[in-house]
Amino acid sequence: MSYPYQIKNLEGYHEAYQKSIQDPNTFWGEVAEHFTWHKKWDKVSDWNFKDPSIQWFVGGKLNITENCLDRHLATMGDKPAIIWEPNDPAEEHHILTYKQLHLKVCQFAQVLYNNGVKKGDRVCIYMGMIPELAIAVLACARIGAIHSVIFGGFSAQSIADRLDDAKANFIITCDGAFRGSKDIPLKSVIDDALIGNKNIQRVIVCTRTRTAVSMLQGRDVWWEDEIKNVEAQGIQFVPAEVMDAEDPLFILYTSGSTGKPKGVVHTVAGYMVYTNYTFVNTFNYNPDDLFFCTADIGWITGHSYIVYAPLCAGGTSMMFEGIPTFPDAGRFWDIIDKFKVNILYTAPTAIRSLMGFGLGPVKGHDLSSLKVLGTVGEPINEEAWNWYNEQIGKNKCPIVDTWFQTETGGIMISNMAGVTPGKAGWATYPMPGIELILVDDQGVEITTQDGEGMYRGNLCIKQAWPAAIRTTYGDHERCRTNYFATYNNLYFTGDGAFRNEAGQFRITGRVDDVLNVSGHRIGTAEVENAINMHAGVVESAVVGYPHDIKGQGIYAYVIYTGSHAQDSHGSAEMIRKDILQTVTRIIGPIAKPDKIQFVAGLPKTRSGKIMRRILRKVAEGELNSLGDTSTLLDPAVVDEIVKGVV
Repeated sequence: MSYPYQIKNLEGYHEAYQKSIQDPNTFWGEVAEHFTWHKKWDKVSDWNFKDPSIQWFVGGKLNITENCLDRHLATMGDKPAIIWEPNDPAEEHHILTYKQLHLKVCQFAQVLYNNGVKKGDRVCIYMGMIPELAIAVLACARIGAIHSVIFGGFSAQSIADRLDDAKANFIITCDGAFRGSKDIPLKSVIDDALIGNKNIQRVIVCTRTRTAVSMLQGRDVWWEDEIKNVEAQGIQFVPAEVMDAEDPLFILYTSGSTGKPKGVVHTVAGYMVYTNYTFVNTFNYNPDDLFFCTADIGWITGHSYIVYAPLCAGGTSMMFEGIPTFPDAGRFWDIIDKFKVNILYTAPTAIRSLMGFGLGPVKGHDLSSLKVLGTVGEPINEEAWNWYNEQIGKNKCPIVDTWFQTETGGIMISNMAGVTPGKAGWATYPMPGIELILVDDQGVEITTQDGEGMYRGNLCIKQAWPAAIRTTYGDHERCRTNYFATYNNLYFTGDGAFRNEAGQFRITGRVDDVLNVSGHRIGTAEVENAINMHAGVVESAVVGYPHDIKGQGIYAYVIYTGSHAQDSHGSAEMIRKDILQTVTRIIGPIAKPDKIQFVAGLPKTRSGKIMRRILRKVAEGELNSLGDTSTLLDPAVVDEIVKGVV
């Protein structure tokens, strides 16, 4: 299988980019010709950022699973589609060929039909990183059900909120999940999330850890039993539901600047075309390459670059159940050596963590199969980039530093491996079709350079791309106000960036109230709401600060009732632990603050707004550049906070 739209050199990139900006409809129409359609589109795109209303391949009919599976069967049915490596290296790995994966997806699609799932139904998936997770995702897409995968680290309350928002009718889960040395009781968490839920009709439970679980008669069924029923029916093929190009494919929840998570909606055709295009070009993918993305399928990176894009490209995708440090810090290098991985795509957090173990775990592993390295989830610092380049890539593998968001569907800015130049710490060039602009707080384009020769501003996008967010589920106005209302006729990313004279971009991080912790986007308001649920907390404010491993840590300032927070060290520590437990219960362990400082008050303007800018400076240790505090309601509060810094 070859990719006629694959860019081969720097000149080819510039040509493709110019065409994509000047004539996007012709450009994307030509790319889309290389996919399987039941009916071609009437119009390539129809969009405006005012409503917003975004449509691609208008009138087209297709099914994404026919593009991921069926079209490959005749020529590469016996080729590995997914190679799965379990958490415990002593357990046998599994290889699913395209034929085998197709059969399993069809069988589970029939299971969904047998259990009453139909086109348009919302199906929540809360599973560990096992092949059945990919199978469940693809089976939903095959029958036109809208999947909503929830990361296995979320708490029962977070799941309940997402189930309620999506008005989900069905859940697919496991008895439990293995993650490093931990066994996570997934079904038990789902049971807690379902207390008081009136919408869920069926819970399908896959066996993984053999943990004892409660199975409710009439509601809960075992995956394995349901598959046996399908086999008894003799069903080996389920036709793919013919979908409209703009039918929803999935909902994926992401944190926002308010406490309530946003259900980002992506549709079938534009998402398929864009993710496949960016996959093939960013990684300079060859159909024989083994691609290892270490993300969780619960995040957009896993959706796009473990499941949909690699399979759509007829590639082989590596899926890993565990973590990089179990049973030791050489696990990634074991996998690369064992399977002869060609492309490794991981997070800067993982790289920084593994750097901390020194070179011992790397030694003794043959990493010569690697051709391309990639990073995702957050900007990578130069020290980590250099270590990755020298120790893992041996100075011979290009590193693609990719920037994108849940809302963008696929990679938006990145160098292309072996095609466009990389630069340590820089995402570099926009993908074809992505027209970037830097603006000031009033929305005026930045046209003058600073003293370092950089153009600095808020990163926005000028025109629609095929995988753009279509809406936030059940609340289109929230989509408009979050992304399209800040600046006229622009999509606002929420990130700051700077651009050099060569047109390369470097992302500087969030400019809104969303943190990026180990590549996970977490809203400050969401964490504050959870902290404030603790009985003794009056008010809290959360900011980010630089963290050596995570990139960004969470610093919480908490006003606590009574004096015992200020009492003995032991008492304050106990309250801190109670607050951390509260956050874990309400959101999940990923949102736990790294530091909690008890304060008597928070710096507020006379209108009552918390001045997070000052709190951020304190958390970052920049105590000599707090700026003017005279406009605060009580400037003395800042002095108290500075004295009590954690």
